Amino acid sequence: MKYLSVMIGAALLAGCSPQQENKEAETSVDTEVTYPVTYRGNVSDTYFGTVVADPYRWLEDDRSPETEAWVEAQNEVTFNYLEKIPYRDDIRQRLTELWNYEKISAPFTEGNYTYFYKNDGLQNQYVVYRTDAEGNTEVFLDPNTFSEDGTTSLASLSFSKDGSLAAYAISEGGSDWRKIIVIDAETKEQLEPELHDVKFSGISWFGNEGFYYSSYDKPEGSELSAKTDQHKLYYHQLGTAQADDEVVFGGTEEQKHRYVSGTVTEDDRYLLISAAVSTSGNKLFIKDLTNPAAPMVTILDHTASDTYLLDNQDSTLYLVTNLDAPNKRVVTVDASTPQPANWQDFIAETGNVLSPSTSAGYIFAEYMVDAIAQVKQYGYDGTLIRTVDLPGVGSIGGFRGDRDDEEVYYTFTNYNTPSTIYEFDPESGESAVYEKSQADFNSDNYESKQVFYTSKDGTKVPMIITHKKGLELDGTNPAMLYGYGGFNVSLTPSFSVANAVWLELGGVYAVPNLRGGGEYGKDWHNQGTQMKKQNVFDDFIAAGEYLIQENYTSSDKLAIRGGSNGGLLVGAVMTQRPDLMQVALPAVGVLDMLRYHTFTAGAGWAYDYGTAEDSKEMFEYLYGYSPVHNVKQGERYPATLITTGDHDDRVVPAHSFKFAAELQAKDNGPYPQLIRIETNAGHGAGTPVSKTIEQWADIHSFTLYNMGIKELSEIQ
Repeated sequence: MKYLSVMIGAALLAGCSPQQENKEAETSVDTEVTYPVTYRGNVSDTYFGTVVADPYRWLEDDRSPETEAWVEAQNEVTFNYLEKIPYRDDIRQRLTELWNYEKISAPFTEGNYTYFYKNDGLQNQYVVYRTDAEGNTEVFLDPNTFSEDGTTSLASLSFSKDGSLAAYAISEGGSDWRKIIVIDAETKEQLEPELHDVKFSGISWFGNEGFYYSSYDKPEGSELSAKTDQHKLYYHQLGTAQADDEVVFGGTEEQKHRYVSGTVTEDDRYLLISAAVSTSGNKLFIKDLTNPAAPMVTILDHTASDTYLLDNQDSTLYLVTNLDAPNKRVVTVDASTPQPANWQDFIAETGNVLSPSTSAGYIFAEYMVDAIAQVKQYGYDGTLIRTVDLPGVGSIGGFRGDRDDEEVYYTFTNYNTPSTIYEFDPESGESAVYEKSQADFNSDNYESKQVFYTSKDGTKVPMIITHKKGLELDGTNPAMLYGYGGFNVSLTPSFSVANAVWLELGGVYAVPNLRGGGEYGKDWHNQGTQMKKQNVFDDFIAAGEYLIQENYTSSDKLAIRGGSNGGLLVGAVMTQRPDLMQVALPAVGVLDMLRYHTFTAGAGWAYDYGTAEDSKEMFEYLYGYSPVHNVKQGERYPATLITTGDHDDRVVPAHSFKFAAELQAKDNGPYPQLIRIETNAGHGAGTPVSKTIEQWADIHSFTLYNMGIKELSEIQ
């Protein structure tokens, strides 16, 4: 492999492994790829008697000049490659054109104003507007002014009960660490110094007096990668210093949890506290805020379920739970005796997964039926009022608001239908279009259909396939297979500009609902966790095989893509079945399964993954599929474009760095193994539109070119 030397110090260069022979990566682009030298160290760990080498451990230090130099060198190679793809600019231009339409959110009322979010088209961040009773509209918050490059985003916005005060959180460079700023909603003047070092937090107001928020103690070392393990719930009294904020929960060893949150009921009567050690399962507590001396009462003292407050009516609590109900149910209980022994079913569990919400004095029960939305409307007395007539087959969002709202809003979308906002009359049950999407995309030219294919162990898995109408099933079509398969996350049909451009280009877009997700409830989730994680990879492999068998595509026209846990999915599948696909696109992936739990809040993912420290059996299972540890010397891997952000403190970029280094050192195939590292960017949320467009142009052009497509006219 030819290497472009990275000047990171004589000591590192002198220590280069003699096994790193020069090897030139062949590529579709008429230019050679010369990878940077990546120093191989001699660090190793011993797990239950097995010694595991970790030669690229030094790349975990995100603050070192050596890592910075490596990032710069890798980006130079990657962008030199991408710049030579002839239609990269054409794809970027089409993405820009299609992205450039006005986007508006559903309205919501706070105090004397109606608020909404709007993006004129290509603004890096959405702007918050408001309209008064006379119909005058003005800008309330413009996150595009927070930073010159658009990388500081509005992470959340919360109003006090009467709407006179607002607190909003900002994220800088995509980090999960936040700052909270409190303003007078009428004048928009900042009222006090901003709160710092807030992470994984809501903002829940108690009247106009203050609010609850959550955070960790600032870690020693790098705030972007150091482990954060003890989450604390604070109460901030307005007009006081942050240093004086009371720790409400999480400050003791007994109360130590990785994720803690607090929610005040709409009537200011109760505080609900959720505490969890992992991303699945939580304890639940309640405190009566009308009595300062009231004790904190335990609702659930274990993490065997996911349970949270839906609403309350006086002292009656409406709780959503999957305790003894894998598909979830709604129960009622009096706040004075809120333990499970006293729960009464309000909306019983059914065969479909329930996700309820409230608005306008009603409860809206959304069900997933094979990942497709259905909605039923209930009164607070338990009466089923109606099944809501939705605009079509797809996904909905919304049906949530305050109990005194007169109108209810929801959005409808699917893979080939841009999101449209509907206004719903809760009395008549009628829906009317409130804001139709202005996207320049003709849905009538495309079709989606759901199929059920068989995985390795005989499990039936649903998949939605979208493409142009009249597509010829001759095995020559470029296909993008996207998956996630974890953390109880459900992939329901939704429109995106990036996918729309892929469809316009003649591509097939396929999304299977893999085990590990939440599409069929807790049981479906558990079938893809820990020692059953291979089920997820098998489901994804079987989806690719189905697309090939049914002649939607072929192995030399198939790309696989996924982000975060989906990045793990892509990394595992491409190392297990490199022959299945032509292109692999792991984004911000969890790729080092032996050390993921040592970074930031990674230990909280153990419910899904287990850790290498749990047992010999768990270590061997993780070691058996960990992408970083399963890159084989001399293997032919598909063309790979790894994407990550240098400020990603959710899944630290060291995962992607190590994986890229392993691929570049060991791959013996003709295809490029590249990493694209977005600077001043995090896990994805709040990424400026300009950066998003550039990244998708690179992904699409890299994918098509490595499928052997020289001109776009070959597939359009």
